[in-house]
Amino acid sequence: MRAICLYLHIHQPLRYREYSIFDVGNNSNYFEDDFNSRQNNERIFRKVAKKSYYPMLRLILKNMETYPDFKVSFSVTGTWLEQAEKWEPELINLIREMVQRGQAEIVGETYYHSLAFFYNLDEFNDQVKIHEAAIEKFFGVKPKVFRNTEFSYNDSLAHWAEEKGYKGILAEGWDKILGWRSPNYVYRPAGCKNLRLLLKNYRLSDDIAFRFSNRGWSEWPLTVPKYQNWLNESCLNGNLVNLFMDFETFGEHQWQDTGIFEFFDNFVKSWLSEYENKFVTVSEACDLEEPRDEISMPETVTWADTERDLSAWLSNSMQLTAEQQIYDLRDRILNTNNANLIADWRHLTTSDHPYAMCTKYWNDGDVHAYFSAYASPYEAFMYFENVLRDLEYRI
Repeated sequence: MRAICLYLHIHQPLRYREYSIFDVGNNSNYFEDDFNSRQNNERIFRKVAKKSYYPMLRLILKNMETYPDFKVSFSVTGTWLEQAEKWEPELINLIREMVQRGQAEIVGETYYHSLAFFYNLDEFNDQVKIHEAAIEKFFGVKPKVFRNTEFSYNDSLAHWAEEKGYKGILAEGWDKILGWRSPNYVYRPAGCKNLRLLLKNYRLSDDIAFRFSNRGWSEWPLTVPKYQNWLNESCLNGNLVNLFMDFETFGEHQWQDTGIFEFFDNFVKSWLSEYENKFVTVSEACDLEEPRDEISMPETVTWADTERDLSAWLSNSMQLTAEQQIYDLRDRILNTNNANLIADWRHLTTSDHPYAMCTKYWNDGDVHAYFSAYASPYEAFMYFENVLRDLEYRI
């Protein structure tokens, strides 16, 4: 038996607008802007829905109807659910149908896609509970497996997940941690008894997520037979291949004209055409075998940038200042018991905000600039600071 665990992360932040110092104390509308502005959340959401969410969800559902053994796992942030419910509710219906078919599993995380685990454990627990309630509301299920924002993971998070009763947790299969070991097995986090650790096969995942349309890549174009050969070779070192990537890989990061949708459709058919091959959800992957070994990650590992650490969000003084300031406000914000104020504050904990303030160069810098809705990291920081000033004014 050889299994692929396909996991897709679905997220859109609420971006704060170009919030001027002259708005402070006068206008507390942080997230709504002119429809054609760079930060307009409705325009961005509808654009990505058209290019990625609708065509890919419909393609996944078509494959589920064709192949009962085809299964997918999703993580869906609360900020995405809010926007989908408001502007494109059919997207939620498509995911719900997959869950009800028993061919899709929803993974737990923080509602606001935040870095709260590293700043305030009480806030982290609150955001996980809020997300769990939203998943039960929209999809009628309770997450059994957990992933932290941007795959930020360490031994302490594993201990937390075990205490909370999760079956498994997801992380990056980074070479510096694995050494000679393969990501294609189930592992046990250090110090845990029951929790299972699933590690991303980042090479095979990134072949699709990042390199698929790169004409400068020595393996371009990526064909299904070529990719299946790589999978077969990888399965010589473990029979579980964890393909973890952003949902927007399909249609947004890799545009339709690259052939990404046809590739995916043919890949599912090709993989399942061999009798010993299957797709499994994250919970099913945890149950495939006993842990092969124990993995320890005392330092935080993520799936971002070449360093695979938290530097994408916390590497310069702007990012560090912004994150510390937002969490320093927590007690004062919660003590107001003002639901709108609390919601605004929690939306500002979303990790996309410090990500937009990153000042890295070269390839990592290009990626940050691509995902930013602001003209520069310094503008992103300036507007964020102005919003914080208004939050304090409202308190």
